[in-house]
Amino acid sequence: MARPVTIQTPLSEDSILQLKIGDRVLLNGVIMTARDAAHKRLIDLIQQGKELPFDLAGSVIYYVGPAPAKPGMAVGSAGPTSSYRMDPYTPPLLERGLKGMIGKGQRGPEVVQSMKKNNAVYFAATGGAGALLSKAIKASEIIAYQDLGPEAIRKLIVADFPVIVVNDCKGNDLYQAGRSQYETAS
Repeated sequence: MARPVTIQTPLSEDSILQLKIGDRVLLNGVIMTARDAAHKRLIDLIQQGKELPFDLAGSVIYYVGPAPAKPGMAVGSAGPTSSYRMDPYTPPLLERGLKGMIGKGQRGPEVVQSMKKNNAVYFAATGGAGALLSKAIKASEIIAYQDLGPEAIRKLIVADFPVIVVNDCKGNDLYQAGRSQYETAS
């Protein structure tokens, strides 16, 4: 099995174009967190023509609401949430420079098309492994919507945060490819 690809954030066009479905990736640098309520607020700001609380250019958003940190940790358990819940909000963010998303589960066809159009990628983090994933998070800072509690937007500093490419910028889908491969083999 090939070694994981190490990528620094913010994501560059070159790094995105080289990723293929199934690639194992270790992310390093800054990733942002946002879930449903925060995404709605971001879209409201866009519709009002107001500035967002962080720069979307090259950014990665992790769909997570981390548990409270234990002593010596930046966050508590930090497992991914189901990504489809962010689908209605994703294309406008991709159009404004978002380049990566981390979650679990499939994305809708409109999101996949928008990723293809905007050269973006969707990564999966392992569901059920939140305690292990939190070990790759070195620092956490709430930057917006503190009233949302664990769903506030956070800036995370990560080191070797493990993800897998599920949708690449060419529109390929690991879930569909895997299903197709299994059905052909049966």
